[in-house]
Amino acid sequence: MAKTAETLDFDKLREECGVFAIWGAEDAAPCTALGLHALQHRGTEGAGIVSNQKGKFHFHKAMGKVGDNFNSAEVMEKLAGTAAIGHNRYSTAGEKGVINIQPFSVELEFGAFALAHNGNLTNAQDLRKTLINGGCIFQTTMDTEVVMHLTAHSRAMDIGDKIIDALSQVEGAYSIVAMDATNIYGVRDPYGIRPLVIGQLGKAYILTSETCALDIIGATYVRDVEAGEIVTINSKGITSRKFPRLPSKRFCVFEYVYFARPDSTIDGRHVYSIRKAIGRELALESHQAADIVVPVPDSGIPAAIGYAAQSGLPFEMGIIRSHYIGRTFIEPTDQVRHLGVKLKHNANTAIIKGKRIILIDDSIVRGTTSKKIVQMLKEAGAAEVHMRIASPPTTHSCFYGVDTPERSKLMAANHNVEEMRNMIGADSLAFISIDGLYRASGEAKGRNNAKPQFCDACFTGEYPVRIFDKDIEAKVA
Repeated sequence: MAKTAETLDFDKLREECGVFAIWGAEDAAPCTALGLHALQHRGTEGAGIVSNQKGKFHFHKAMGKVGDNFNSAEVMEKLAGTAAIGHNRYSTAGEKGVINIQPFSVELEFGAFALAHNGNLTNAQDLRKTLINGGCIFQTTMDTEVVMHLTAHSRAMDIGDKIIDALSQVEGAYSIVAMDATNIYGVRDPYGIRPLVIGQLGKAYILTSETCALDIIGATYVRDVEAGEIVTINSKGITSRKFPRLPSKRFCVFEYVYFARPDSTIDGRHVYSIRKAIGRELALESHQAADIVVPVPDSGIPAAIGYAAQSGLPFEMGIIRSHYIGRTFIEPTDQVRHLGVKLKHNANTAIIKGKRIILIDDSIVRGTTSKKIVQMLKEAGAAEVHMRIASPPTTHSCFYGVDTPERSKLMAANHNVEEMRNMIGADSLAFISIDGLYRASGEAKGRNNAKPQFCDACFTGEYPVRIFDKDIEAKVA
């Protein structure tokens, strides 16, 4: 039974995708490849780049990670031009396969056009059926292709207006980068659920999911694309326009908990600092007498540092993570298969033996990995394991670009905290409150004393964007 390394993370919510676009750079494609490398955490299934050489588009797409596919002079020389857009994929809509790797590139009446999308459309199936009934031919199973067809069918004269016209018909969460012969475009959905930032490198401009992709090429952060904004970048600079009738912004709070890289700044908030603040809130809300604070690496580390600082307990790396797992490994028997977690995490016995441990992780999804880690620590001699989670219980599925199990498979949707504690074998279990999460994220009053400023549907079931597609409706129940 062959397994991918990513299989070890099946008990985590999966990242959506990462996008990168650059205009006005002689080395546009290499800069895009570097940017995608910095965004690798947002999608490891496949990557693609489309470059623009004086209106002629070149592209390369492949399954696997950026470094495995954009590492040769032959590939990069093919991607000539001074503008490019790129995409890292983790599939939340559409099947696996090269055909579904973005960016998508087509010839429309106004010339070459390419587009890449981070997020998920909640009415894509209905739109797809309508378009097919109208004679459209689809090449992929991606919701992104719906946007391409809607753009092509728009009667607006300006390409930017065509994009707005297309997106006015969709529901869901999206950050989009697009390119025609003379421009690149960046669009963020009216709720601002998914991130998109603007950067500058000399005279070149960049659009990307996170600021860490600017850092890797030495670009400077300019600002975030605003919710419901479309920016057009060309030889004249940046122009902006807004969607009509914008709702209140609802950025995905789980970006701060887990998805974004800790060295990124999103919507003016430093991700690492927020994760430390979450740990401090956890210590204030649910402190337990213990000897040391231990993170589940790597995502639990900042919160564990914050917890240790607030509680006065020592921070220790009681679990060591291996970063050298091969691309595949074999689990040939049941006897060996249950040891899979140790390929990635191993107890640091000399540190934890005989100790009462505060164990910090970012979330519990199915609970299977948490159970194995608690068992591993106890087998290594831990006296007590008190688990603290840096997010509220995940009780609902996400339909805005995050791969989430159905509610029937979410542990917190089907069990109370005491039942969960018993199932994973911890001596105690506590989650940060929704108010505590808001305070740590910069909303001083907390969620209950103000209108929510984030999308927190995975914790509360309050979905800010309407859900139309039938298979999604079935997963909500």
